[in-house]
Amino acid sequence: MKCLIAEDHLLSRRILKELLSPQFDCDIAVNGQEAIDSFMLAHESKRPYDAIFLDIMMPEVDGMEALQCIRALERKMNIPHALWVKVIMVTALDDPHTVIRSFNECEADSFIVKPLSRHKLAHELRKLNLLK
Repeated sequence: MKCLIAEDHLLSRRILKELLSPQFDCDIAVNGQEAIDSFMLAHESKRPYDAIFLDIMMPEVDGMEALQCIRALERKMNIPHALWVKVIMVTALDDPHTVIRSFNECEADSFIVKPLSRHKLAHELRKLNLLK
C-alpha cells in the first residue's frame, strides 16, 4: 500500500514513517500545498495513495484546507466516494471543535491526537480496513 505523510515537524515525520513503513510505501510532504501536489502527482502516475496522514497545523496551506482541496479534486475527477483516499488527521490539538470540523466540513476519515503510538495508529488503520 502507498501513503503520504504530510507533516511539517521533522520528528513527527520520522516517527510516522517509522511506524508506517512496515505496511506502506511512504511519501513525504512538508506542508499542505505539497500534500495537494503529491496527491495530484500520484493520480497522474496512476498510483494513488491508499492513505494520507495529514497534520492540521502546517505552513502555506494547513491540513484542513489541504483536505478540502483534495476532496474537491476527487469530486472533479469523478472518483466514487467509496474509492476516496482515507485521510487521517494528525494533530496536537485535542480540541472537540477541531475534531468535529475535520469530520463534518473537511470529510476526514479519522483523527489521531499526538503523541503518536504504534497502538493508536494500528487501531485507526484497522478501523479504516487499512490493516488486518
